[in-house]
Order: sequence, then structure tokens, then C-alpha cells
Amino acid sequence: MGSFSIWHWLIVLVVIILIFGTTKLKNLGKDLGGAVKGFKEGMKDAAADATGSTDAQKVEDSKRVAGQTIDVQAKEKS
Repeated sequence: MGSFSIWHWLIVLVVIILIFGTTKLKNLGKDLGGAVKGFKEGMKDAAADATGSTDAQKVEDSKRVAGQTIDVQAKEKS
């Protein structure tokens, strides 16, 4: 832990919690976790493309993405 003792780190942690609050820190953790998960999935997809994944797998992936998309048309209120 460098030249700081555990007490120094605990004081820094308490100050950070007092400044930002637990809600913002929890949201930051969720966002960071989602970003890491997305990065890992992207790396896995890139590796699959580099090795030549099958066409059936690509169709399945496109259906999964298309199933999550909502297509709407806006109409002007009269």
C-alpha cells in the first residue's frame, strides 16, 4: 500500500463517501461494470470474427439485437 497505513486509506475513503455519497458511488460502480462487460463482449466478438464464426451464429446475434430494438413512428398531434 505504499507509504500510507490502513488508517490513512480509511480516512480517504470516509472523505470520498462524504463528498460523493453512496448513491453516486453505487451508480459509478454499475456504469464501470457495464463498460467492462461491454468491452469483454466486444473483444469476444472480435475474436470470433477473426477466427471465422459461422453464418448461423451471426444471424442469431442479429436476431438478438433486433429483438431488443423498438421501432416507432411519431405522429403529429392534431
